[in-house]
Amino acid sequence: MFEKFTDRAKRVLVLAQDESMRQGHDFIGTEHVLVGLAGVRDTVAGEVLHDKGVTTQSLRDEIARVLADSGVRPASPQAATEALASIGVDVEEIRRRADETFGPGKFHFPRPPFSPRAKKVLEYTLRSSVELGSATIGTEHILLGMLAEGQGVALTVLRNLDVDVDSIKPAVLARLGE
Repeated sequence: MFEKFTDRAKRVLVLAQDESMRQGHDFIGTEHVLVGLAGVRDTVAGEVLHDKGVTTQSLRDEIARVLADSGVRPASPQAATEALASIGVDVEEIRRRADETFGPGKFHFPRPPFSPRAKKVLEYTLRSSVELGSATIGTEHILLGMLAEGQGVALTVLRNLDVDVDSIKPAVLARLGE
């Protein structure tokens, strides 16, 4: 499925993965994808979100609040490192040795899976691309897929930030028509 994604759309998903890991989550949710969309500014989705006053920091702050209110507590990204250090394991030494053995950056931890709702967003992303007659899948399709899915933490966060969610699709389509 990802072979049709543009490089920038792929970058959004990498940023979503990074955001999930930064927050200490074991899943990639719609909220992480939203941070990825806002983080790649030179795209249709990034520009639309920016025009609506959305920043990665405002998203992170509101995501933390929404998840805390729902009982999901983000883990400290350093928690595992600190736990291992407390029993004498030097994680940095392990990383250094892995880089020596496998090459710099070749040793990666497994990517967290997409949540069921985020998977649904990706399904709607593909549909949006087909409906618009696009040969590739761009960031605009991811954002439209998120809107089409209609639920999830991402849309809750946008609403809490006083973003008129109903105005996003017309803004995306207007940018595509430019």
